[in-house]
Order: sequence, then C-alpha cells, then structure tokens
Amino acid sequence: MKKLNYLFLFLAAILLNACSDTGEETITYKINEPVFMSMDLFRKSVRVSPEPQEIKKQGKLAFYQGFMYISEPEKGIHIIDNRNPSKPTAVGFVELIGNVDMAIKDNILYADSYIDMVWFDITNPANPKLLGRKENVFPAAMPATDNNYIYDYEQANDRSKGIVIGWVVRERTEKYIYTRGTSNWWGGGFEKMDGFGMTSNAAGGGVGKTGSMSRFAIYEDFLYTVMNDQLGVFNIEAKEPKQVGENIYVGWSVETIFSYKHYMYMGTPFGMLIYSIADPLKPEQLASVQHVYGCDPVVVEDDIAYVTIHSGNLCGQDANQLLIYNVENPETQKLKHIVTYEMTQPKGLGIDKGILFICDEGLKVFNATDPMTIMAPENKLAHYKGMDGYDLIPFENVLMMIAADGIYQYDYTDVKNIKPLSKLPIGK
Repeated sequence: MKKLNYLFLFLAAILLNACSDTGEETITYKINEPVFMSMDLFRKSVRVSPEPQEIKKQGKLAFYQGFMYISEPEKGIHIIDNRNPSKPTAVGFVELIGNVDMAIKDNILYADSYIDMVWFDITNPANPKLLGRKENVFPAAMPATDNNYIYDYEQANDRSKGIVIGWVVRERTEKYIYTRGTSNWWGGGFEKMDGFGMTSNAAGGGVGKTGSMSRFAIYEDFLYTVMNDQLGVFNIEAKEPKQVGENIYVGWSVETIFSYKHYMYMGTPFGMLIYSIADPLKPEQLASVQHVYGCDPVVVEDDIAYVTIHSGNLCGQDANQLLIYNVENPETQKLKHIVTYEMTQPKGLGIDKGILFICDEGLKVFNATDPMTIMAPENKLAHYKGMDGYDLIPFENVLMMIAADGIYQYDYTDVKNIKPLSKLPIGK
C-alpha cells in the first residue's frame, strides 16, 4: 500500500498560493533514512535455534502436519508444536531477516527474506535445514515503516551500500527556489524531490495452509508470489525452485493471494483480481471487480468469494465491509455481487464447510450456508471480544487466529457450541 508524498503536496500548495513569480521557501521536514547491512552479512545471517524465542509482534501464520509456523515481521519464523491445540508448545525459531511470507509443500518451507527467497527442509519441524537461497527475486522489497513520513528513495535503492534492514527518522531543512509563469513552472528547486519515494506499508496432501493475508500460494508444483504489482511463478517440483519467466505485471498493487481450483484470487486496495492458472506457466487474468479503496483479503469456497475491506492506517477510505460474490464462472468476466454487509473493522477471514470466520472486533463466526442470511440472529454462531485479530486458519474443526496479543485457538466441532482451547501470548 503506497503512502502519499505529503512533502510534495505541501510544496505544491506553497507554489500555487505564492503571490510573486519567483521566490524561495525554507522547508523543514522529517524523512526515513535507510539503515543498511552488507549483502554478505545479510545472506549469512540465517540461524536455526532449537531454543524458542519470545514472539514480540504478530505476523502471518502457516500450518502443516500439526505444526504452526509464525512469521514475526522481518525477524524470522517461530515454530509451534500444535498437535495438541489445547497446549501449543514453541519448539524452535528460525532467524530470517526480512521475512514476511511463507508457504509449505512436501516438507519444504519457502519464505521471503527481503529481496531473496530461501527454502528449508522441515521434515523435522523442530530442526529445519536451510537448503538454498535464490537471490534478487523480490527486488522491490523494503522493510515497513511505522510512521507516515516518506523515505529516501535514492539512498534506499543504492545496492552498493547493501540491503535496507530498517529506518531512522531524520529532520532535514532545505531551501527551494521556484519560478512561476514559464514552461519550467517548478523551477530548479524541485530537483531535490528526485530523492524521495513512497513506501508500502487449501490444505490437502502435502500442501500447508496459510492465512488469508498471505502473499504466497501453491498450486500443484508451482509457487505463486505477489509483491506490489508483480506476480512471480516458481516451479517447485525439483529441490531448487526455478522462476518461470519474468514477473507478470498485474496492474494493481496486490496485497493477498488465495488459491482455489485452478484460479488465483488476488486482493488489492482497489478490488479483486482473478487469474486462471489452467496453464500454470501462463497465468491469465480473467476478471476483476472493483470496490471502494481499502485493504482486502479474499477467500473462496463452493464458488463463493468472501472479501473484507477495512479502513485505518493507510488502507484508504472509511469503509468496513464484507462483500460476497458468486465466482462460479470467472471466464465470463461477469461476477455476480451477492451482498455487502457493514462491519466494524474486518481483517483476515476464513471459510470451512460453510462456516465463516472473520477477524472483526475480535473473532466473529457465522453460518454462511446462505450468503443472504449471514447476519440473521440464528446464523451468528459466536463472537469473542477483547483481542485485535489479524488473520486466521480454520482446519479440521480447529480455528487458529493470530491477534496482537496472542495466538488464539477454538474448537468448532459443534458450531453451536464453539469452545476456546488455548492462547499463546505475543509480546509482554
């Protein structure tokens, strides 16, 4: 999701309101300057520890053969033995700088590490083995910022300095000289602007489950990744993943990807994209639906797509909704919008055998057998409050949800009597 260049707008406002044809302005502003690590040190920094580490920040989650894998943003992957969901136990940690996303197939875990992809053998989940690294496959990857300041684009993209692993806020004061009334309206003073940029803040067989916020998805022997407006395809049939051709430009900045049948559903700030992967090597866009500007994951079951959009942070407008579409025939490029429901601030979601789970004011659970009656009192199955849910995975009657303060689990064997099982704390 892109941040607005506030400094640019501020300077433009000054010029538009200036009374004289020429003048100068002194501007003091704050900017994120990059913190670098050498490429060599970065690529040698992977550490596998049998000693569990405290999870300090919520991230994305994956589940495979009884174990949860929790990505702590840009830090690494926590490994949780979840064979007894009532007593999850941390069993190890993989220090992996720049990690955000992951996907699992046939005992191989694929993960990003800023601009690189790495993969591990997790046959023994408590002791992953690093198998390899593919360099520079995500060239636009950058650490997130926790503020609304622009970042120094020119410095951050200087690979001779290494890899950007963080940001430090600096204050700058600069003088701008402007000229109006000529073809060179902006004058020479705006050349310094060139240094500024904008930043973006189905299990079965041997395939692991990932949450709805994932940017990695697996179909057959292929791994699909989305980063900004690029779709990457990797053949993972052999021990070493091989990228298939060049990245595919999808036009919109993609935030999430979900595999269903031979389609990839992509959530973007502007709407949902549907790509056919009937030919896995040649993804083809079939359809798109647009909605109000907002962050949105998507999940699909029985040819019904469920999309949430939420406001806040940099996601756009104030809309907070659940949108439901019939996607039975995406080849027709005419997807039927079934219904829209207002919500509080929904984030991740999941669907399992007609039961819909949404991170909204904690955790909400609905009987979604009939999309038109989801909000009927008899179809509101449960609402657990008091936590800020981010994403979730429903699997074999156990719901795993990651929130700001912990990993919550629930037994939904009896959907009329959903029971809390455990909470694994995050942070202090």
